[in-house]
Amino acid sequence: MRASDRAYATLLEEIQNGLLPAGAVLGEVEQAGRLGVSRTPLREALGRLAADGLVEQQSPRVTVVTGVDAADIRELFEVRRALEETAARLAAERGDAEVFDALAAEFSHAELGADGELDAYYALIARFDAALDEAVRNDYLTGALRTVRTHLVRVRRLARDRPARLAQSVAEHRLIAAAIADQDAELAAHATHVHLHNALTNILDSLPEPPTDSGAATSRRVPKALHPQKGHT
Repeated sequence: MRASDRAYATLLEEIQNGLLPAGAVLGEVEQAGRLGVSRTPLREALGRLAADGLVEQQSPRVTVVTGVDAADIRELFEVRRALEETAARLAAERGDAEVFDALAAEFSHAELGADGELDAYYALIARFDAALDEAVRNDYLTGALRTVRTHLVRVRRLARDRPARLAQSVAEHRLIAAAIADQDAELAAHATHVHLHNALTNILDSLPEPPTDSGAATSRRVPKALHPQKGHT
């Protein structure tokens, strides 16, 4: 892996999991030393993160992690609805029914009570997303979905892991997978719509009250240009 790719992957993970929160300052010299790379690959990594909308440059050598507010999340979900409902329809028409039937069965047996089961559930969702991407057979659509998912990892962290909502989410994913397996494109799209509506409501309900001071972290909208990124997962 190239140095710039390593730096990008590390910073992306740290932003997504909250180790680098909104407003965190990414000084060029400090970050290059911390990550063990020279400043040129670090600049390349920061440029990619800026294109993703996850950081913004405040001076030639200072970059700051962007914030996420309710307006950003609503806009993200507007894009997510359009992409995922389309993907669900296409997967029902083009996908391997056996693959999605097996995924539906896994969702039916998903458990969320014990330690580690939540991580296993999110891994199952990742496998469902990968199966969906393969089924639609459209690099432009899957490239746009990857961009949206980059932000979703971060947004999901803002929501509370409420047991009732998690159980509801399991049932929603099972219905989507079963509809795709049954090649019912309209049901797959409708079930996806309901799932996203519930997910957005849960996330917005989990947000803290917005800060009122003038020093609040900056917020950035989701990038409008969604390009396919062939060869990246």
